[in-house]
Amino acid sequence: MSQEELAAFLDQCRTLILCTIGPDGVPDPVPMWFHRYDDGLYMRTYAKSQKVANLRRDPRVSVLAEVGERYAELRGAQFTGTIEIVTDTDRICEVFADLLVKYEGMDPSRRAAAAAGYREKAAQMVALRLVPDAVVSWDHRKLAEAHA
Repeated sequence: MSQEELAAFLDQCRTLILCTIGPDGVPDPVPMWFHRYDDGLYMRTYAKSQKVANLRRDPRVSVLAEVGERYAELRGAQFTGTIEIVTDTDRICEVFADLLVKYEGMDPSRRAAAAAGYREKAAQMVALRLVPDAVVSWDHRKLAEAHA
């Protein structure tokens, strides 16, 4: 996918699979909601979660986004890189509000109020910023177009 196609794909994609490295060295995949910003993909989670413990020990990750019901429809992207753990309260609140708009259908005009109302809870949370080293993407719909 081109950069523009990848951005559009991520804007419509619902869930990322975030794979951290567990304490036993085994990959630990978990589904995550996310939002795309100019400076990267962000997720939000509890600061005391297992995934954050894994990331504090080793920030290397693999992240998968995919959609499609049939082979000819499959699209996806795999990111490898690291996660930056973000503790800035304003950023955590911003990510929370944008996730409400994207996933819960909240009216965007309520975004600022939702972010402000989340400040107290944000102390228990972190934002996770994906810092990719490599991206591999695919779009099987292009295979059908090439053979038409």
